[in-house]
Amino acid sequence: MARIVEARHHDPFEVLGRHHEGGDDIVRVFLPGAQRVRIENGPELFRIEGTDLFQGSIKGLDLPLHYALLWTDTEGKQHRTIDPYTFPPQIPDFDLYLFGTGKHWHIYRILGAHLRVVDGIAGTLFAVWAPNAERVSVVGDFNRWDGRCHPMRCRYGSGVWELFIPGLGEGTLYKFEIRNRQHGTVFVKTDPYGRYFELRPNTAAIVVDDGKYPWGDQEWMKRRQKWDWQHRPISIYEVHLGSWRRRPDGSFLNYRELAEQLVAYAKEQGFTHIELLPVTEHPLDASWGYQTTGYYAPTSRFGTPDDFRWFVDHCHQNGIGVILDWVPAHFPKDAWALAWFDGVPLYEHADPRRGEHRDWGTLIYDYGRNEVKNFLLGSAMYWLEEFHIDGLRVDAVASMLYLDYSRQPGDWVPNKYGGNENLEAIDFLRELNSITQQQHPGSVIIAEESTAWPQVTRPPWVGGLGFAMKWNMGWMHDTLFYFSKDPVFRKYHHDQLTFGLLYLFSENFVLPFSHDEVVHGKGSMLGKMPGDEWQRFANLRLLYTYMFTYPGKKLLFMGNEFGQVPEWDYAKELEWFVLQYPYHRGVQSLVADLNRLYVRRPELHQYDFQPQGFEWIDCHDSLQSTLSYLRKSEDDFLVVALNFTPVPRHDYRLGVPEAGSYQEIFNSDSEFYGGSNVGNGWIEAEATPWMGRPYSIRITLPPLAGVIFCRHPLNQPQSLEQPPEQLSL
Repeated sequence: MARIVEARHHDPFEVLGRHHEGGDDIVRVFLPGAQRVRIENGPELFRIEGTDLFQGSIKGLDLPLHYALLWTDTEGKQHRTIDPYTFPPQIPDFDLYLFGTGKHWHIYRILGAHLRVVDGIAGTLFAVWAPNAERVSVVGDFNRWDGRCHPMRCRYGSGVWELFIPGLGEGTLYKFEIRNRQHGTVFVKTDPYGRYFELRPNTAAIVVDDGKYPWGDQEWMKRRQKWDWQHRPISIYEVHLGSWRRRPDGSFLNYRELAEQLVAYAKEQGFTHIELLPVTEHPLDASWGYQTTGYYAPTSRFGTPDDFRWFVDHCHQNGIGVILDWVPAHFPKDAWALAWFDGVPLYEHADPRRGEHRDWGTLIYDYGRNEVKNFLLGSAMYWLEEFHIDGLRVDAVASMLYLDYSRQPGDWVPNKYGGNENLEAIDFLRELNSITQQQHPGSVIIAEESTAWPQVTRPPWVGGLGFAMKWNMGWMHDTLFYFSKDPVFRKYHHDQLTFGLLYLFSENFVLPFSHDEVVHGKGSMLGKMPGDEWQRFANLRLLYTYMFTYPGKKLLFMGNEFGQVPEWDYAKELEWFVLQYPYHRGVQSLVADLNRLYVRRPELHQYDFQPQGFEWIDCHDSLQSTLSYLRKSEDDFLVVALNFTPVPRHDYRLGVPEAGSYQEIFNSDSEFYGGSNVGNGWIEAEATPWMGRPYSIRITLPPLAGVIFCRHPLNQPQSLEQPPEQLSL
């Protein structure tokens, strides 16, 4: 009883509730702030002197199993509560066993706060993992945030604490008060498994009902199970919800408002997927979501969890997939969140040489601890299952793979073999990819991985990490380096464009021009382009033409698609007003047409990851800074020619594999995009061998532009659906 009064008891059920002691049946309750207490339809309980413990005999009385307490507080207010200490343990031992082995894929249904009806009584079951605690309590408005009122039961050996509190329902604010068993420090933590949180800067979790949203995307989910993503078009629009668009007063749009506007825009622009910078709950806007504190909660900045479900549902019903940025590499040091959760390092490594990213000011997960690994695996499964997310883009994979990532000599600890590979993180990533593919076929897990680590997108059983795709950071850096050069110097850097083909088909690549390339002084995509205004826009149109005709799935960050002038600012919406200017509208139209061409023409997407989809025509013309190649499908091919200088190339001869008429179907120099309208219509192939091919065509290569041709066989009627000069799709 002294330990109850001092709020340091690991199992209050041993003391509180109904007990048989000394031949008597008694009820004992602990109600700080109570003046008088009695059992409903039963006797009054008497205070144990000097405490807020109340006790009384119930021998011979026919009380219900879960009796109610009627009590008066110090202000004279009357209260009725069902005694929470009359309920048996609610979490099955098997669930605790699976959690302890790191194999509970749906642990989010066990830990956290869940609405339950137990023996006909409605309430909320709270559960949290805190193995180094002496005592854990649920605190909230309902008990004046007093940790003495609702101490939890420790489930021996598991480190899990639980308590069912009758009468608490949806909307209840709560946290956990924890007393460390080694040094006795008491602190308050928010719920690691919380599924909804107060709007920042407040940090309490909120009890929420997950099971009532009426999904309407059944057809999408059914099709996704058989989706052949390797051979289908994937063009991703990367979005930061807080700065894509805002209300006139500068406030955030709701998830539902965002869905309606964003889906309409993505469809108009021809994107197949939207990728969201992390919407997992985070305290600091300036982190863009990458310093996550709520791994199971959509941020309340834009609404409720059901609002976010509506967002995903609306995307799916309009044929748009949703990918979520997900951050299992590190977490912030905020004292109310995961850091030192139960008074000692728990989710993080204790050794700062393994447990801290000094550059980022964050902590690193202990991937070798089963319960920590299960926490992250459960989070991935939660988003795929409960929110119908189509894929996760895993942030900062390189930092997970290498123990010496961004560390000085002596500031890291080798693995057991003496190497710099993080063996536990490797096992975690392989398990993540295996489980998600087994449980949610058609979902994709994409790695942001910037090193030469082998087989990132190859199956674990052949030594790979098992990701579906990875960002092609090498191609991105080489390409932007090349485009930053004045065209007169590009001939000296031609290998920046051709080197990527040496490794292109070793992995399944996404070609990313992401948010990371338009912040921190790097300038916007338009700002990276050299030359006067016309040349900068022409270069940008050429860059996107090169990207959309190069093997790999596509990703553009918001604002890139219309050539925003300043770099991205998370604190305000994009500069949509620039679309009143023709050059910006031209880039936007070009991206939309490239997307449609990429989606409609299998030559541009069927073999994105396989060498039979690409073939050089000429990669050696460095003096004129041109490239030409074929993009091929199972049945046909397209001819792509690119001119990286502002000098038009007239009568430029290209070798082609077959006879017939070649139609220019795309030209980034079209007047519809703000170009000079130098181009081609129909061209007959000549029986003149060229570049090792039996036929050739003579074309005009526009300045700082790319052109695409399709072939019409000799026996096919040559009819135009639109005039040759009508280059816009």
